[in-house]
Amino acid sequence: MAGPLAGVRVLDLTAMASGPFATQVLGDQGADVVKVEPPGVGDPIRAIGTSRGGMSAVFANMNRNKRSLALDLRDERGCALLRRLAAGADVFVQNFRPGVAERMGIGAEALRAERPELIYVSISGFGETGPYASYKVYDSVMQAFSGLADLQADPETGTPQFVRNIVCDKSTALVTAQAITAALFARERGAGGQHLRLAMLDAAIAFLWPDGMQNHTYLGMEPSAPLSALSPRIRATADGFVTFNAVQETEFQGLCRAVGRPGLASDARFADAPARTRNAAALHEIIDELVLHYTTRDLVARLREHDVPFAVVNRVAALHEDPQVIANGLLVESEHPSAGPMRTPRPAPRFEATPAELRLPAPRLGEHSDEILAELGVPPAELRALREDGVVA
Repeated sequence: MAGPLAGVRVLDLTAMASGPFATQVLGDQGADVVKVEPPGVGDPIRAIGTSRGGMSAVFANMNRNKRSLALDLRDERGCALLRRLAAGADVFVQNFRPGVAERMGIGAEALRAERPELIYVSISGFGETGPYASYKVYDSVMQAFSGLADLQADPETGTPQFVRNIVCDKSTALVTAQAITAALFARERGAGGQHLRLAMLDAAIAFLWPDGMQNHTYLGMEPSAPLSALSPRIRATADGFVTFNAVQETEFQGLCRAVGRPGLASDARFADAPARTRNAAALHEIIDELVLHYTTRDLVARLREHDVPFAVVNRVAALHEDPQVIANGLLVESEHPSAGPMRTPRPAPRFEATPAELRLPAPRLGEHSDEILAELGVPPAELRALREDGVVA
């Protein structure tokens, strides 16, 4: 059964992470995503990180449910073909640096003059105006600039640290995918096409702000406590690691019973949430010492008995063996034509009437060039000439 975006044509000119992950979400939900890449190398992330059969795992994990068209946009004939494709597309997504698409003749104004109903999407690092608009951006740059690295600072030394995951790229991607579907919905209601502009900076700060910037939300108010004092911790048991978080009073009382010290709940230093925040260091020290006396299995049983939210710290190498992951059918094994057997998450949302599907593996560079251009009506003789001249690969 077709996904909820079946019949929507997306032209994806993005590379690396934020754009490709956004368009993969659309592809998972049924859209026909045509990934336009330069001949030769293609999207640079094809060659970054763990790789097999000429395809990196990161690329495979962000580009399924797409078709690849290798097109040289430095040649006017390549741009002309792209404009013909855009005239029949619903969504056009690019993450060139600001001004590049306009100089190539494929900016929003040019394409929407031919296709007013087009949803044109520009993804940038710092936005299209301001002193940093032309700067190149990767996830690490944005983690540092947005304050995210500072929020992850070591509580003892204050040294900023990265989240070892491309969270700014992926949060931008999810915001982009949602914005595109919102624009498509508005178009269905008569709003027409429009130009969507998304900056990684905007998405990153919006992502971290609600909790990470709580001490800087109310103007004229001093921070109540360092966020590190409030943050959940990984705690060592006698034979492993767990985390738990007692936010509500009943949960804190349950935690005290679970670790064998019910009297802590009536200790004046910990009698309510503000007191626990003020005395967080002392409370953490006590809890850490108590937890060390339990095996992981015994502690988990006690936390469950007293209704305290908890998790055993899963090792990533064994995550696919967790019974809840298995019960949710979360991971799917498949055979990639060039990279071989692989494991990947199914689309996260479950649509009752229009289920999202893994229809296509991540494409090899230019794998669908002939197919896509034939659909456009390019005659075989013209296609041969374009291929001989390196415009199409």
